[in-house]
This record gives sequence, structure tokens and C-alpha cells, in this order.
Amino acid sequence: MLNAGSGPPGSSRLPEFFEQWRELRIDVDPDVLPDLVADITDLSAIPTETVDAIWSAHCIEHLFLHQITQALSEFHRVLKPSGFACLIVPDLQTVANYIVSDRLDETIYESASGPVTAHDVLFGFGPAVAQGHIRMAHRCGFTPNSMVHHFHESRFAEVVLRRRATLELAAVALKTASATAIERDAILANLAL
Repeated sequence: MLNAGSGPPGSSRLPEFFEQWRELRIDVDPDVLPDLVADITDLSAIPTETVDAIWSAHCIEHLFLHQITQALSEFHRVLKPSGFACLIVPDLQTVANYIVSDRLDETIYESASGPVTAHDVLFGFGPAVAQGHIRMAHRCGFTPNSMVHHFHESRFAEVVLRRRATLELAAVALKTASATAIERDAILANLAL
């Protein structure tokens, strides 16, 4: 299992489903001690069709919009034909309700790192960016339709998307349509998305 944008060891909150899997941690920041320092738009260090699954939580929104297809195409390339990718991103459609009601700087939830506002969800967690972690700035965002569009543009066969109560979108994308509905549903159930 490839953990794309892993952050420091133990910080990625992997679903229990992945606890017994061998994890390859990839991050662009060498300070978080990943197994492989790489940008997710270029996974050339990983051979084609060698990965069973990809987990990427709160990573791709740090890319520019034109880089999303590059990253998802690299995910598609490294996945085995039976592989799948799981992505978690902020749900901008839901966050827009806070903006429309003029609550941009109001705390909308508490995270382990502190209070999070709609502004943080849109542009990146302010305290981290203020401390010089510029890579934590958000450079793009997603709604359900845009997320599905990007997966299809990157040749994924099937995408199942869930809106989470935590103002997030959770997507599972199958590389090929070879998984049966039962297998797909088992993946979704085990990931608790």
C-alpha cells in the first residue's frame, strides 16, 4: 500500500483495513522521513503495476489544479490492474455554506492541531503556513463532481464518492472494472468511508 503524502510516521490515520498491509510512505518533504522522497506527480521510482492500493488523505489539494491529472495518472500507472486508490479531500461545496453565511473565520471544527476555519479549509491550515510550512497551502479544491471528473480523466474505471460529516469527500477509485460489486462494496465497508 502506497501512502501518498504520508507526513511524519504515525500521522496519517490509516484506516484499520490497511493495518496489516506493507506500507510505503511517500512525501515530498524529507524532514518527515518518508520511505521515498517524491512528488506525487512523478512516481517514476515506482515500477508500473506494482501497487495494490493507494491511500492519500489531505494531500492532492496542495497541488495546483493542472497537476491533479498528473498525480492521478501516476496513481493509475503504479496500481496493479486489480488495484484501487482511496483519497480524502476537503469538501468545498459543504465549506461554501460557511462562506455564504459570512463565517469564513469562524471555527468549524477542532483538529488535533487546533481550531479549523473555512479559511483554513480553502487555503490551507493558517498556523502551519504562518510557521513557514508553505507546502501546506491549498492550491486547488474539490466538489463531488470535480473529484469524479478528475478520476475519469485519469482513466480510472469506477469511482465511488462519499460525503463525510467531517467536511470531507472520500473517494475510492478502481483502476479497472474487474472488481465485482461485492468486492467493491467490501472495500468500501472495510475502509469505513
